[in-house]
Amino acid sequence: VFGALQKNSTAGTKGQQDGAVAALSVGSVPVGVADEVLWGGAAMGAAPVCGVECARCGKAATLQCPKCVEQGLPKTNSAFCSQDCFKQAWAEHKRCHVKAAGADWMYCTKRGRGRSKTMPSFDWTGDLRPHRIGPTRQVPASIPHPDWATDGEPTEEVHSRMQNSVPIYSGKTLDGIRAACLVARRILDAGHAAVRPGVTTDEIDRVVHEATVAAGAYPSPLNYWNFPKSVCTSVNEVICHGIPDQRPLQEGDIVNVDVSAYYKGYHGDLNETYLVGNADEGSRKLVSTAYECMMQALAAIKPGVRYREMGAIISKHAEGAGLSVVKTYCGHGIGSLFHCAPNIPHYRGNKAVGVMKPGQVFTVEPMINQGSWKDVTWPDGWTSATTDGRRSAQFEHTIVVTETGCEILTARLPESPLLHWEAGWKPRTAVSAMVAPKADSSTGGESNGTAKASANAADGMTAGDAPASSIPKTAS
Repeated sequence: VFGALQKNSTAGTKGQQDGAVAALSVGSVPVGVADEVLWGGAAMGAAPVCGVECARCGKAATLQCPKCVEQGLPKTNSAFCSQDCFKQAWAEHKRCHVKAAGADWMYCTKRGRGRSKTMPSFDWTGDLRPHRIGPTRQVPASIPHPDWATDGEPTEEVHSRMQNSVPIYSGKTLDGIRAACLVARRILDAGHAAVRPGVTTDEIDRVVHEATVAAGAYPSPLNYWNFPKSVCTSVNEVICHGIPDQRPLQEGDIVNVDVSAYYKGYHGDLNETYLVGNADEGSRKLVSTAYECMMQALAAIKPGVRYREMGAIISKHAEGAGLSVVKTYCGHGIGSLFHCAPNIPHYRGNKAVGVMKPGQVFTVEPMINQGSWKDVTWPDGWTSATTDGRRSAQFEHTIVVTETGCEILTARLPESPLLHWEAGWKPRTAVSAMVAPKADSSTGGESNGTAKASANAADGMTAGDAPASSIPKTAS
């Protein structure tokens, strides 16, 4: 059980750690104030944490079953208000341990192909640590699967000529991509609605997976190059490709949820970064600036614009806010393939070749860091984190180039949950001051209309991000 008490976010004092271990001897682990699997040494009768209720009586919980901690189970059904409640619930509660024993909750290794009972050794750059991941969720056979669903190899994508020649979409094929993007938007909104303190990223994966299946779609990240989950959840210093696990989100965290859906032969891809509860001013500025960077880039899209110009626009805005732009990952073409040409780097001075033409479909998804732009990959082979442990935020849209600008295929809907500035906190630079896609009067926000230089401003994946160096072989 002590193995589950390793530091995940803010380290406790030796006295706090000793208090947590001592509590094990009386049959339960204190649910700590920090809620970081160190538990903070909270004693019996401590104030309720993250709204966790007793699994038996519904009162505020202060203790957690040690067996559940050992097996990496969420607090939802394993926290209790007292030893007495724990004892009275034991006959029923212990059944969940039998179920979990065969569930193989372990740490991810070998780029999704391996599992380990112990946390891999690594020179972690920040406070975050990986937690155990659960079994891969299944998609009904009645839903069309991409080729990688079976063996993890996107063979069609790797060998497609669309890796070197940018496809042009129109008519029914473009309508198919629009439909996939709308499905992906609604799925992301469902994932956004689940974000709150105390919820695990594995629970967000469940919500996204079930919403995807309910829509008749396949979650594109699932088993793509062996990625083990249906969505990417990137917390705090994680830049992208975070794997959903059993760590509960903490008050003040930020989390990026990256959704990609394969629907009737086409992919839709988008992501957003959310505040978990009350985040600090620096995190708010980071998240809003990342959104502004994306929207300013989208406003410049039109036929004849060079792909490389996106990077100059994004870098100017990010650097003006004292932030940096990640160089390792870039936007990508999408449609009948998850990743294809063109590459859309987000940083200044990139060497991307080519110009935009009507009918081209691609993503713009800048990753903005508080500190250094450099990244490091965790032992799971997927999770990309900042080298200095400072936070990172990202937003992504899929667009199609039109004759006069672009159409945002993954635009926010009237019913989309509000982003933090829409709920009352204003971005550092008002989006209304930008040149952006014209706002649809029915939505009051982003529109699926065309971006024009004279248009009014919009007011407010995944294994879905492709490394700038090589899309198919080292993509997410």
